[in-house]
Amino acid sequence: MEKQKSTYNKRMTSIARRISWSMWSRRFLHFLLWDVLLFAATFGLFVLHCNQELPREAVHNGWDYAEGTQVDFIREGCHYESFTYMVHLENGEEYRFPLYKFYNYVIPLFLLLLLFQCFDLINGISDTKRIRKKLRPLNELAMKAEAMGNISYEHLENAIHSASPDSPKIVTGDRELQSIEIALNSLLMKMQESRQQQVRFVSDASHELRTPIAVIQGYVNMLDRWGKEDPEVLEESIAALKNESEHMKELIEQLLFLARGDSGRNTLNRTNFDLGDVIREVWEESLMIDEKHTYVLKGIPEEKTESNETYLMNGDLAMVKQSIRIFVQNAAKYSEEGSTIKLDVQKENGNVLYTIQDEGIGMTGQDVAHIFERFFRSDEVRNENTGGSGLGLSIAKWIIDAHDGTINVLSRQDVGTRFTVSFQEEQ
Repeated sequence: MEKQKSTYNKRMTSIARRISWSMWSRRFLHFLLWDVLLFAATFGLFVLHCNQELPREAVHNGWDYAEGTQVDFIREGCHYESFTYMVHLENGEEYRFPLYKFYNYVIPLFLLLLLFQCFDLINGISDTKRIRKKLRPLNELAMKAEAMGNISYEHLENAIHSASPDSPKIVTGDRELQSIEIALNSLLMKMQESRQQQVRFVSDASHELRTPIAVIQGYVNMLDRWGKEDPEVLEESIAALKNESEHMKELIEQLLFLARGDSGRNTLNRTNFDLGDVIREVWEESLMIDEKHTYVLKGIPEEKTESNETYLMNGDLAMVKQSIRIFVQNAAKYSEEGSTIKLDVQKENGNVLYTIQDEGIGMTGQDVAHIFERFFRSDEVRNENTGGSGLGLSIAKWIIDAHDGTINVLSRQDVGTRFTVSFQEEQ
């Protein structure tokens, strides 16, 4: 292990040194380029300043010399003060500009700049140590990966083979494999939950389908025995067969909808629409098909006009309307005749919301936690024989989740239930 660690440290030091040298050389070249450009720019400004002192007829726009004008740089001695920028005009006049004035101003600034660059380059020599520190986590990761490659997985293989479908837990007793155990057990637990959910779904679906099939079979047998000659039995059987076949058709459609949703085959036909218009339409439908309850529309006028406030959202209009119908039908199913069901729509914090509130039997807090589970119906609801498959609220939740919406449920026993659904407002 120590030998392996030493090998990795040497390799990391070599890599850090190469990275450091590459960074240092690039920094040096950048400094050199900037120094050349800066010197050329400052010297150009010096020449431009000197040209400003020449007669106007000798130079135009600072650089454009008149015909016959000669420019030269001469050296009259060995000292740096002997360099001169000289301009000869056509009329014989001569102008001299000593370069030492330029040096006296620029050289101190360049020395300071070079001093800073040298300090930075010297400091860059120690980058190898800093790079090694940055690379240390990668080095440790590589060492752990190689160490894991040398681990014997015989214990893990035996533990996986010994895990049963009913108790999918892997225990090896090897500390080096503990992290792998945790990850695998978490994955197996999720797979087990998914498996149990599928088994429960199939079992509940079979149970729900068995009831109408048994009823249909019973009435067919009754028709076969007495219905051929007894008109009352015939009429009762036909009515029951229609009701049960309709119930079975609705159940199968709901199962297919959820199955398509689970497999990702339910597609949303998104458009921009007014949620207030949809609420108003469901309210009007409810008034026509259910005379046993009082339906109250809040938040929007009963009649649509151009001056009405809009509640725009983006989504599948048909599916959103279906979710509202499910909540309204659910409210009517569990409310006494003559009670009030309220439909409301409003805006809040950049969202559009609709609310369905009833005065029905309500639910316990324990039931509220499970109402969106498939085939769930509380014991009180089952005893009251209200019918239904227990899939409606699951479908409504799928629709709302597909639109990135949220559902808030407030329910009190013998008081009523309120569903509030929120979608993002479309601007």
